[in-house]
Amino acid sequence: MLDDFFTRALLAGIGIAVLAGPLGCFVVWRRMAYFGDTMAHSALLGIALALLLQVNVTAGVFAVVAAVAIALLLLQRRRGLSTDSLLGILSHSALAVGLVLVAFMSWVRIDLTGLLFGDILAVSKTDIAVIFGGGAAVLALLAWLWRPLLAATVSEEVAEAEGMAPERARIVFMLMLAAVIAIAMKVVGILLITALLIIPAATARRFASTPEQMAVLAALTGGLAAAGGLFGSLEFDTPSGPSIVVAGLALFLLSLLPMPGANGRKEERR
Repeated sequence: MLDDFFTRALLAGIGIAVLAGPLGCFVVWRRMAYFGDTMAHSALLGIALALLLQVNVTAGVFAVVAAVAIALLLLQRRRGLSTDSLLGILSHSALAVGLVLVAFMSWVRIDLTGLLFGDILAVSKTDIAVIFGGGAAVLALLAWLWRPLLAATVSEEVAEAEGMAPERARIVFMLMLAAVIAIAMKVVGILLITALLIIPAATARRFASTPEQMAVLAALTGGLAAAGGLFGSLEFDTPSGPSIVVAGLALFLLSLLPMPGANGRKEERR
């Protein structure tokens, strides 16, 4: 029988993976990996401000990450700097300011390792309720915005011409990413959240023939990585958050192997 803390960790890991997979597809399609890193790095600043102001940490992280995303949108309208330069400035600045604030708050005991790499084995029943409740809301919103987001990913001009409001869909998508980062922070940590968004989606991409299939496969791949990483962590006594990412990496590497019959199918298409 599994211990209660491990069962909670398993539920939390699978819940986050199912949530991150479909959103990660859009991160991969839109080539927003560095943007995801920037938002994740700003989570530490959100934690520091939440502790300083004595507010809920998850709410603080969401507020700061959302503010960074909106700041990026506003800065992109100015022609002075390229997007990658702005992302670099925001990413490292937010992380550095967060670390400096944490250093100043000597009256608060903070486990930086847990924040950076996650502590999934310490999740509570309340954390699981937040993951599944918040995750259900985010997935429902994603399903509602699926068509406009997909159309804007292919061509923003066409989406705008068809009245799909791609700019509004983009803003809502960024807010959904902020929510996922705030929810997932305790599970895999600030530095590994982006990996959970990208690796399952990149793994699923090879096997999917439609966007919807890729979203489902990404969720399943992420769930398998979460379960495999946790059981591997239990077996080999390794850190849980990094172990989940390593399991995801192993699945990605396996997906690169030649598939039986692939050459035959290619010849049939020709």
